Amino acid sequence: MSRSSRLLLSLYLSIPLAASAAAAEPVLVIHGGAGVERKDLSPAEEKAARAALQQALLNGHAALAAGKPALEAVTAAITVLEDDPTFNAGKGAVFTHDGRNELDASLMDGATLKAGAVAGVQRVRNPILLAEAVMQHSPHVMMVGQGAEAFASSQGMTLVDPSYFRTDKRWEQLQNALKEEASGQAHADLETARHFGTVGAVALDKDGKLAAGTSTGGMTNKRYGRVGDSPIIGAGTYADAGCAVSGTGWGEYYIRTAAAHDICARMQYLKQGPVEAGRAVINERIPALGGDGGAIVLSADGRAATPFNTQGMYRGWIGADGVPHVAIFASETLPLPGQ
Repeated sequence: MSRSSRLLLSLYLSIPLAASAAAAEPVLVIHGGAGVERKDLSPAEEKAARAALQQALLNGHAALAAGKPALEAVTAAITVLEDDPTFNAGKGAVFTHDGRNELDASLMDGATLKAGAVAGVQRVRNPILLAEAVMQHSPHVMMVGQGAEAFASSQGMTLVDPSYFRTDKRWEQLQNALKEEASGQAHADLETARHFGTVGAVALDKDGKLAAGTSTGGMTNKRYGRVGDSPIIGAGTYADAGCAVSGTGWGEYYIRTAAAHDICARMQYLKQGPVEAGRAVINERIPALGGDGGAIVLSADGRAATPFNTQGMYRGWIGADGVPHVAIFASETLPLPGQ
């Protein structure tokens, strides 16, 4: 190849790289779980939930405003929700059949496709930070149980006593589930509610790069080391150069449909926008199989969608102006960027 040909090839290859590095308007979108119903929330609980969502958005926005990468905005937002007992993650995690809290989380960097995940941990205060450590400081993608906790210790993370995660509300939910199970008469509302919870975030930074993360306590009364979609890359969490997704809902159906990846694939190959792709998976494909839930979707050009097929989903977003926008119920209008 001649020198001039090599120069032209080098120039040609540099064009898409330069385009991808173009400045972007930072955006952060979060969720605190689908399946919430107005009758289940007291005024005080609703107020606390909205305050926590706003704080998560502000913490994530602070990272973006400081020029930090999307990954840091995602973890900053999710740790707030993990520390708040309102949500089924971290401090507010639901109980297993045996009365334990088993936590799952995952994180993915859209620019590099690097990912980290943990499942079944019982002593890690912020599972999303351990997922980040798995991604950044190990050759692996997923670690589980005691092995994940041993890795956490090796990374200097302080492990908490399992009692840290206990809340009276979640314990009561387990007792109700056990009573229903013992009676042999499953209650439809209880059966549906036990599949919900989970928190997540997707972010776009100033360099146009995306990231996604999800954290959960799983399903009330789960047995046998059950793991849902949240720590599974492509099911509950996915990010690439053009799309970032975090899901919340009945995990078995998100796994079976590879829901998070399916949304991004539709955006890449079918050229669907976040609203259309999210609707196709969350409002059509998953319900057709018998599942339900929601998701948050963000594209590299800053368009967002928050599809869900339940009565409500804790959700919110914040843009470059630093003003948080939050909503809970399906009846609430939440104008989103790009819409």
